[in-house]
Amino acid sequence: RNDHFSLEAVVSTQSTGIQGQEMNKPEIVSRSNFKHMYWSPRQQLVHHSVTGCNMRPGDLLGSGTISGTEDDQLGCMLELCWKGTREVKLGESGEVRKFLKDGDDVIMTGYAQGMGYRVGFGECSGKVLPANKV
Repeated sequence: RNDHFSLEAVVSTQSTGIQGQEMNKPEIVSRSNFKHMYWSPRQQLVHHSVTGCNMRPGDLLGSGTISGTEDDQLGCMLELCWKGTREVKLGESGEVRKFLKDGDDVIMTGYAQGMGYRVGFGECSGKVLPANKV
């Protein structure tokens, strides 16, 4: 499909040791590519605008979960653990998850790469915090 961009997406997690088991480094849990998306950016734009919603310069469109064709390319923990029925191995650390835990860091990175170039999109990270007491 010629109208799909090749954008690599990598998601890692690092346990910060709520239970005293700190991981030394982030471990990759998913690696996918935007080219696996069902809808291309052009199709997403048409779908959005065909209902009469005007697009203006600066408007953002979100793709949603980017999942690939293989098990390690699934785009979110819910898909990776198959709704809680499978454990997800966190790299070589020996830790497994079905869902994220308090204290886990989630790190997302991405880049576009072609013949002789690579453009990175930086890093987006966050920490899972305990729920507030009510």
